[in-house]
Formats: sequence, C-alpha cells, structure tokens
Amino acid sequence: MATIDLSNGLGGAPRPVRSLTNMPYFVEKTIDFAAAATAKGSALAAADVIEVNDVPAGTMVLNAGLQVTAVATGESNDTTVDLGITGVDADCFVDGFDLDAAAANAYAQNAAAFQPLIVGTADTIDLLIATATTAPTGGTVRVWAVLCDIGAKPA
Repeated sequence: MATIDLSNGLGGAPRPVRSLTNMPYFVEKTIDFAAAATAKGSALAAADVIEVNDVPAGTMVLNAGLQVTAVATGESNDTTVDLGITGVDADCFVDGFDLDAAAANAYAQNAAAFQPLIVGTADTIDLLIATATTAPTGGTVRVWAVLCDIGAKPA
C-alpha cells in the first residue's frame, strides 16, 4: 500500500470567503491514473491511497463523489475504488465503485451509509484503490466535494 499525494497542497490554508457567514463551497480535482503511478514511482496497486482534496480543520464535508472523465485502461476486470477521508471513514462517500465497468461520464453513487463528515483536524479526501488484480495505468476521474467551514465567526 502506498499513499500518493495529488492534492492541491492547500492543507490548512484559509477557505474561500464570500461573506461573514459560513457558506458551502465546491472543490474538484481530476486524477490521472498514469500521473498517479508516476508520482508513486511504480505501478498502482490495490490498497493504494491517492490524496485528492485537502480539507481544513473545522470543516464539514457535505458530500463528495467522483465522475469517470476518461475510461480507465490497463486494469483487470475486478477494479473497485472507494472515496472517503481515511482518518475518519475511508469509504463514506463512495464504496466499491466498479471502475473497470464504468463508461465515460459515469458518476459514482453515494455509499449506502453516506453521511456528511466533520473533519476536526486537517485531512484529505482520498481515493482508495479498494480491489485490483492489476490497477489502472491510464484514464481519469474527477473527484468533487462540497465543503463548509463550521468554525465560529467573530461577532
């Protein structure tokens, strides 16, 4: 198992500010499996974790998901992925999405146990290659999330 950081690198950076109230905001990142393998330094494999979007401390992740933007290539016919926050719930948002059977533009459905997550300390939304005899060598997925700062605001 390897952890590959393809996140935006914002970590605990300030969130977008639109008003004096806490407003939800949208983030997204496209993951290229070939680029992930290059960043790892070897072929992707089952149990690899790809860090996708940084989530600052004191944030509620209202929802997150993925869309196949270019069909995965080079993988075996048993490749599934999960999407979650490894430090909280690794498959909260997507559980067991059948990547090798997905067509371009297909969206993963939320996991049956889906619920918004509160992130107490800075973390990342992670794409886990849950199962794969041979993991993808190409293709892309767009990972998206709706976040909201739940920290107290000065009066």
